[in-house]
Amino acid sequence: MVQQQQHRIYVLQFRKGEPEQEVACKVSQPKGAGRRVMYHYQDYGSGGGKSGKQVQPRALGLRRFLAMLLLSFLCVGTLFVAPVSFLSFMHSDEGGAAAAAGTGAVATAAAARGGVSGPCSSVGNDSLCCDRTSERADICFARGDLRMHSASASFQLVSAGNSTAEEERIRPYTRKWEANVMATIDEVRLRRVVPGDAARCDVRHDVPAVLFSTGGYTGNVYHEFNDGILPLFVTAHHLRRRVVLVILEYHDWWMTKYGDVVSQMSAFPPIDFTADRRVHCFPEVIAGLRIHGELTVDPARTPEGKSIGDFRRLLDDAYRGRIEFLERLERRAARKRLRLHRHRHRRGAVVPRAPPGPSHADDDRRPRLVIVSRTGSRVIENEADVAALAADVGFDVRVIRPDRTTELCKIYRELNASDAMVGVHGAAMTHFLFMRPGKVFIQVVPLGTDWAAGAYYGEPAERMGLRYVGYKIAPEESSLSREYPTGDPVLTDPAGVAQPGWDVTKKVYLDRQNVRLDLARFREELVGAHRYLLAAGGGRRRPRAPE
Repeated sequence: MVQQQQHRIYVLQFRKGEPEQEVACKVSQPKGAGRRVMYHYQDYGSGGGKSGKQVQPRALGLRRFLAMLLLSFLCVGTLFVAPVSFLSFMHSDEGGAAAAAGTGAVATAAAARGGVSGPCSSVGNDSLCCDRTSERADICFARGDLRMHSASASFQLVSAGNSTAEEERIRPYTRKWEANVMATIDEVRLRRVVPGDAARCDVRHDVPAVLFSTGGYTGNVYHEFNDGILPLFVTAHHLRRRVVLVILEYHDWWMTKYGDVVSQMSAFPPIDFTADRRVHCFPEVIAGLRIHGELTVDPARTPEGKSIGDFRRLLDDAYRGRIEFLERLERRAARKRLRLHRHRHRRGAVVPRAPPGPSHADDDRRPRLVIVSRTGSRVIENEADVAALAADVGFDVRVIRPDRTTELCKIYRELNASDAMVGVHGAAMTHFLFMRPGKVFIQVVPLGTDWAAGAYYGEPAERMGLRYVGYKIAPEESSLSREYPTGDPVLTDPAGVAQPGWDVTKKVYLDRQNVRLDLARFREELVGAHRYLLAAGGGRRRPRAPE
């Protein structure tokens, strides 16, 4: 008998009156794994057995035998009376909501087409099927006795009654059409084996596995969401956290950055496919992810009609606790400063008065506008003037400068509480996902980026319910106007210049261009956004945590 894997969760609780503080999890090394992880869990089982070792069977007493016999009769009766209900129960979530009826979780994932028939529309037991019809990504489904064997970069489907050789190969990343990047993704085999050739299970799971890669363009926030997080939501969210994530090209920093979000899709610690050499056994495996387009979720192609709005609500749930904690710390720090101020006042010390300015009440009534600042290329050279202009129009202006070390939750908190966002086209515009529907997203579009700005950010923002404004700069607003003479094709015909390919666009228009906005022209867009938000009630209520 092989032990079932279970996980122990450690809860840290402060005593009443004990000061709150930032808490960092200790990096620990679980047994049987070849890497460090950013959480602590322990495998344990009944009878004192250790993970990966056999547990001695206990004698079968008379009462246990009778109980098992009674349970067998009940199960058989249930199968005859309501087989669908029984199988649905086997895959129900912790709250009791039924998962897919009939064929279990893999069939539900395969139904992501929205009911349209096609490859792998239904997968029975002891089956393996791959859908390669999408130009964006392949996805494979397997159901039966599945064993993860990382030493051979494979999942084994153990079939006692089927000795037919069968093997599928997949690189589980969602940019199938880009041969160069796909060549950097590890290939995994799904192959049918007979019991005698199968690896012995070290850890058994009673929930499906989803295999995907965090390689490729990971490191760019746009690709992290578009190629990974959103396809993971599309593929796994309907399983209601009853799924184990198996990750290729695993990065500790990725789990640290996205752990809050990933925990909303899986209740179990992720598995590093390459480093974890234990044989994990699953009843079902989904290899690869579904992707619906640029930063979007198509309700017609998800098992439960989920949309990008549902993903937004998942982000709210993911960050709510952390945001509330940060706000408690800030309120505590503010009270401490106030006590210090009063103490100095009582002692007769000269306390400098704050400079005059708008009150917090005034700020709360003004729509909040966040400028997402860039460094390097595509910088707003007159950013301070733009911020002053927005304040003059009537906005409560904030400027944020996110980098790779900025905690994602803090960016989310700022934008979730904002009414408008302004930024220059680039990966950081992915953060429009953090805004609430009905708000305003103003994207400054440099020369040569019209199509990408609309396809990657503008159109997805509109689908999410934002009011999108694409501010296309004039040639004189581009720093390229200082490098090229008036009338040069670089200024007048960017599409023609970029015709040879993306490399030219990147070299000329992305890496070497800054912008200096025409304040009179940009003011018109700010005034229009301000009027829209006031008419919609923007700035009248400020949520302290995600709604």
